[in-house]
Amino acid sequence: MKFNKNLAVIHAYLCGDGYVIKNPETQKHKYYHIGLRNTNAVLLKDFQQKFKVVFNIEPHIVDGRSIIQNKEIYEFLTKEYSYYSYEWSFPKLSIENTAAWLRAFFDCEGWVENQPRKSRLIRLDCCNQSGIISIQQGLLKFKIPSQIRKIPGRNIYRLTISGLNNIKIFQSKINFFHPDKAKRLTEAINSYVSYLWNIPTSKEELLAFLTQKGKIRQSRNELRVLSIKEYNLKNLQKALKGYSIASKLLGPWKSSTCSQYYCLKIKEEDLHGRRTSSTTRRSSARTEANF
Repeated sequence: MKFNKNLAVIHAYLCGDGYVIKNPETQKHKYYHIGLRNTNAVLLKDFQQKFKVVFNIEPHIVDGRSIIQNKEIYEFLTKEYSYYSYEWSFPKLSIENTAAWLRAFFDCEGWVENQPRKSRLIRLDCCNQSGIISIQQGLLKFKIPSQIRKIPGRNIYRLTISGLNNIKIFQSKINFFHPDKAKRLTEAINSYVSYLWNIPTSKEELLAFLTQKGKIRQSRNELRVLSIKEYNLKNLQKALKGYSIASKLLGPWKSSTCSQYYCLKIKEEDLHGRRTSSTTRRSSARTEANF
């Protein structure tokens, strides 16, 4: 079978939520059914359109299925490949067609888990162990690592893609055509909090930034600025050095919740008296958990 992008999508749909079947040999009445089962009309229409382009015949969409009966197409599709859940295999494809195949299969079997500040994951369940391993290898063509584990007590394997960078690459190179899944993926990416600080350049703005981010420790006459990202404090330290304000970077430390963080310590006298008493009181009211 010589694949182009459209045929790669059709093949993936059939391996995912589709079927390519004929009647048992013992039956007199012959039928050859090809179809995609899915509750999403967008995917059914996509299958219908691509099928029309490749085979010049249009499946019918009815009752959550895009279906057609055709012996010649059945024999063409099954000459080299099976589409049963435990038997299908990932075809040899170009990188462009691999992306198209993965997109269609994830549209059928994948989903997005979005729990802001807890987990953002792309997941896919499959009962075909060799098939899901080949999907994992296909993702590596786009430098997207993933993990596979067997669901306890079930003959199901779960592939997971995690990490903002990997999820963004998936969106850029593969993505979902399923509108709800595509929307959820965008929401998951947008839910990541940016921990990169925008360090002011002027001295006045820099001192105001310290007031906002830091806390005065009066027993030691010093100001402390905390962050879970070391690079934020390194950039801040560099900016302070430009105005001859000395500081000392400490950490990593562990918080009471076992989170790792860093501390930039600045002697209060090094701030040249720019901090007013009211500012000091506001700063002192801040908790050291201002990350």
